[in-house]
Amino acid sequence: MAEETKTQVKKKRTSPGEFVRQVRSETNKVVWPTREETVRTAILVFIFMIILSLFFLGVDSVFGAAVRWMLQLV
Repeated sequence: MAEETKTQVKKKRTSPGEFVRQVRSETNKVVWPTREETVRTAILVFIFMIILSLFFLGVDSVFGAAVRWMLQLV
Protein backbone atom coordinates (compact mmCIF):
# COMPACT_ATOMS: atom_id res chain seq x y z
CA MET A 1 0.00 0.00 0.00
CA ALA A 2 2.84 2.42 0.84
CA GLU A 3 4.54 1.61 -2.47
CA GLU A 4 1.37 2.44 -4.39
CA THR A 5 1.15 5.94 -2.86
CA LYS A 6 4.84 6.59 -3.54
CA THR A 7 4.34 5.66 -7.18
CA GLN A 8 1.30 7.92 -7.46
CA VAL A 9 3.13 10.86 -5.84
CA LYS A 10 6.13 10.70 -8.23
CA LYS A 11 6.00 13.46 -10.82
CA LYS A 12 7.00 13.28 -14.43
CA ARG A 13 10.64 14.32 -14.94
CA THR A 14 11.24 17.72 -16.47
CA SER A 15 13.22 17.77 -19.70
CA PRO A 16 16.39 19.92 -19.82
CA GLY A 17 14.75 22.29 -22.32
CA GLU A 18 11.72 22.79 -20.07
CA PHE A 19 14.01 23.31 -17.09
CA VAL A 20 15.92 26.07 -18.93
CA ARG A 21 12.61 27.74 -19.89
CA GLN A 22 11.46 27.63 -16.27
CA VAL A 23 14.76 29.11 -15.07
CA ARG A 24 14.56 31.95 -17.60
CA SER A 25 10.95 32.61 -16.62
CA GLU A 26 11.88 32.83 -12.93
CA THR A 27 14.93 34.99 -13.70
CA ASN A 28 12.68 37.49 -15.49
CA LYS A 29 10.65 37.86 -12.27
CA VAL A 30 13.70 38.98 -10.29
CA VAL A 31 13.88 42.69 -9.49
CA TRP A 32 17.52 43.51 -10.16
CA PRO A 33 19.12 46.41 -8.23
CA THR A 34 20.10 49.55 -10.07
CA ARG A 35 23.74 50.54 -10.40
CA GLU A 36 23.23 53.27 -7.80
CA GLU A 37 21.78 50.79 -5.29
CA THR A 38 24.65 48.39 -5.89
CA VAL A 39 27.30 51.08 -5.42
CA ARG A 40 25.57 52.43 -2.30
CA THR A 41 25.36 48.94 -0.79
CA ALA A 42 29.02 48.19 -1.61
CA ILE A 43 30.14 51.44 0.07
CA LEU A 44 28.02 50.64 3.14
CA VAL A 45 29.54 47.16 3.36
CA PHE A 46 33.04 48.61 3.07
CA ILE A 47 32.36 51.15 5.85
CA PHE A 48 30.97 48.48 8.17
CA MET A 49 33.93 46.22 7.37
CA ILE A 50 36.35 48.98 8.46
CA ILE A 51 34.35 49.71 11.64
CA LEU A 52 34.13 46.04 12.61
CA SER A 53 37.79 45.36 11.83
CA LEU A 54 38.80 48.25 14.12
CA PHE A 55 36.42 46.99 16.81
CA PHE A 56 37.85 43.47 16.70
CA LEU A 57 41.39 44.84 16.64
CA GLY A 58 40.58 46.70 19.86
CA VAL A 59 38.96 43.67 21.48
CA ASP A 60 41.89 41.46 20.47
CA SER A 61 44.39 43.99 21.82
CA VAL A 62 42.57 44.21 25.16
CA PHE A 63 42.40 40.43 25.53
CA GLY A 64 46.05 40.10 24.45
CA ALA A 65 47.12 42.68 27.04
CA ALA A 66 45.03 40.91 29.71
CA VAL A 67 46.62 37.54 28.91
CA ARG A 68 50.13 39.04 28.93
CA TRP A 69 49.41 40.67 32.30
CA MET A 70 48.10 37.37 33.73
CA LEU A 71 51.15 35.49 32.45
CA GLN A 72 53.47 38.01 34.15
CA LEU A 73 51.78 37.20 37.49
CA VAL A 74 52.90 33.59 37.27
